[in-house]
Amino acid sequence: MKKILITGALGQIGSELTMTLRERYGAKNVIATDINKNDSNVVYSGPFEQLDVTNDKAFFETAKKHNVDTVIHLAALLSATAEQKPLLAWNLNMGGLVNALEVSRELNTQFFTPSSIGAFGPSTPKDRTPQDTIQQPTTMYGVNKVSGELLCNYYFQKFGVDTRGLRFPGLISYVAPPGGGTTDYAVEIYYEAIKKGHYSSYIGKGTYMDMMYMPDALNAIINLMEADPAKLKHRNSFNVSAMSIAPEDVEAAIQKLMPEFTMDYKVDPIRQQIAESWPNAIDSTCACEEWGFKAEYDLDRMTADMLLHLNKKLTIDSEMTKGAI
Repeated sequence: MKKILITGALGQIGSELTMTLRERYGAKNVIATDINKNDSNVVYSGPFEQLDVTNDKAFFETAKKHNVDTVIHLAALLSATAEQKPLLAWNLNMGGLVNALEVSRELNTQFFTPSSIGAFGPSTPKDRTPQDTIQQPTTMYGVNKVSGELLCNYYFQKFGVDTRGLRFPGLISYVAPPGGGTTDYAVEIYYEAIKKGHYSSYIGKGTYMDMMYMPDALNAIINLMEADPAKLKHRNSFNVSAMSIAPEDVEAAIQKLMPEFTMDYKVDPIRQQIAESWPNAIDSTCACEEWGFKAEYDLDRMTADMLLHLNKKLTIDSEMTKGAI
């Protein structure tokens, strides 16, 4: 990777990946794009273009203008939002992906887009979910992800596009706010622990899902993209995970550092149904063997880091609000 274009750069993954890649490859070599624009470091620390990924002509012209050799396509609607707006999700998630793949085919670039544990469904084995297994999701988001995996495989086999991807679990971060995902409770709980000392979980007790701290996710993307292509057998759908946790596990981890923290449950039927259709814990063996995947953060280490950074962030935000008043 020498000149990288990122779509959805203001989203949960994009906002952190952009800054990480700029530190690693140079700010001018990472072109951030998003349909929106704000006053964040992503916009002003390097090249930024407003881009609607469903506009194929604008997508191609932007990539060609910057002479990119890598496309990292992150623009998408997440699981809970996609279930509320399924047609919009199909048009954005699949239409944008096709346009991104066409750009990579025409400009001969390397290509990355994330898949998800949402690509699995109720008939998938729940525990130690294999790399290669039954994929019959019952959500629009899941349908998009399975279709995306197959489409990326097609572009690799048919056109030789160097496509790569990861099946991400829920991603936890203190930088970007939750963005409409089923696993976002695991981000919200830390915010609410500091703000209110209490959280009402929309995911039910005993509901296990795979999770990963954002630093591990960013490293996984970079390490996969830098991996020897000859060693990659699966390319577009590597299972990766750092931990399998239920809401009460996060509660217990927070209480080790904040004993006064409390939690109850107000289950959201839609997101609960989605969560129950996903695996409890997936098997990341292929990612470990084919390109050396390894997660550094477990639940306790992640919790300590989340609370440390969120305390600083929320204190700064509060002081800025008081100053503005």
